[in-house]
Amino acid sequence: MRPYIVINGISSKTISGLLIQSLPPISKPKVRTSVEEIDGRDGDIVTVLGYSAYDKEIQIGLYGEYDVDDVIDFFNTSGNIVFSNEPDKYYKFALYEQIDLEKLLTFKTAKVKIHVQPFKYSDYETTINNDYADITSANITVRNDGNIYSKPTISITGVGDISISLNGYQIFKLALGSDETTIIIDSEAMNAYDTSGNYLNRLVTGDYDDLRFKAGVNSLVVSGSITNVAIKNYSRWI
Repeated sequence: MRPYIVINGISSKTISGLLIQSLPPISKPKVRTSVEEIDGRDGDIVTVLGYSAYDKEIQIGLYGEYDVDDVIDFFNTSGNIVFSNEPDKYYKFALYEQIDLEKLLTFKTAKVKIHVQPFKYSDYETTINNDYADITSANITVRNDGNIYSKPTISITGVGDISISLNGYQIFKLALGSDETTIIIDSEAMNAYDTSGNYLNRLVTGDYDDLRFKAGVNSLVVSGSITNVAIKNYSRWI
């Protein structure tokens, strides 16, 4: 099977005349560190700062009947991308370097640098979505099938004061008020908002960085007057 990519659900195989000639190798992101040397102390102090975003380079070509504008439009976006050598995972990406149009039109081939964020996610994982009625505490088991902690997005619909605990520790208190409210807690973006995108951080007490699912089984407890809890992006890989 020839290589292909899928950008925001659209496969390169559907773009007339576009050929993905080569894909980047599967690799891991670099770890960012801060190194401090102190006079009088042997060695140094290394602080891990997280993982770096990086570039993946693909080689594309043109053949047969093609429309170069369709090819450019296909790449002129950002969002999620799947590479056919990792068909069950997607990366979050953006393109910051323009495709060399002169080379593409002259030689019918060019390189495309795709800037990806360090983590990858399951392309097949479904959202955990639980409805409730007359409940004061929801106990939800979440399995992170990845190989590193994940920072999920949790949507909660409810009324009044709500407590969220993860693996035995309380991480959030929510003050949703007297009217039923849906609040979306995006731990990766470190924000809370409603279904229209309006920020609701004022309703949240706690540290967004504490909402991390370890690799393996996690226990999430949501206590209060709730009618729905939905969880996505709960598995993550490097």
